[in-house]
Amino acid sequence: MPAALLTPQQLSALVERIRHGNPAAEDELVQLFSERIAFLAFERTGDREAARDLSQDVMLAAVLALRDGRLRDAERLIPFVYGTARNLINNYLRTRGRTPREEPIGATLRATSAPDPVENSERVALVRRAVRALDPTDQKILLMTLVDGLKPGEIASRLGLSSDIVRARKSRALKKTINRLKNR
Repeated sequence: MPAALLTPQQLSALVERIRHGNPAAEDELVQLFSERIAFLAFERTGDREAARDLSQDVMLAAVLALRDGRLRDAERLIPFVYGTARNLINNYLRTRGRTPREEPIGATLRATSAPDPVENSERVALVRRAVRALDPTDQKILLMTLVDGLKPGEIASRLGLSSDIVRARKSRALKKTINRLKNR
């Protein structure tokens, strides 16, 4: 489940459990953020190995800081982790002598960045086919998550499943959909 879907109370409880040395809470934090941090690092560095290393460094730094009680407002956990990631990625880029490219948006960039309607409709059709190939329950879970913005607990109660099952099925459904789109 994305960290953004956790309630402020859940974020506070997670931070408190980490402060008290709960290894399961630390694992939960890593599960919530590590893939997104790795993606962010890859986008900034263009290097998959460095992105994996940076993701691990960020998660370690975040856990250590939370253990030490350096996060005053537990509801600010999400910006705290992303801020830590931004700082470590920037430090990595600085030490490698590379700074992120910042190019002004010019007339040529605006002209070339307009989405192609035919390409967009093809992408939409591909995604729809990939989702339709899923089990009907998985389709419902993805739609309730991505379109309706529901949390796993809400989806679970509507479908008569447990939150853990909803999370697992959502994760598998996303992976299957992504794989189908990659292998098209």
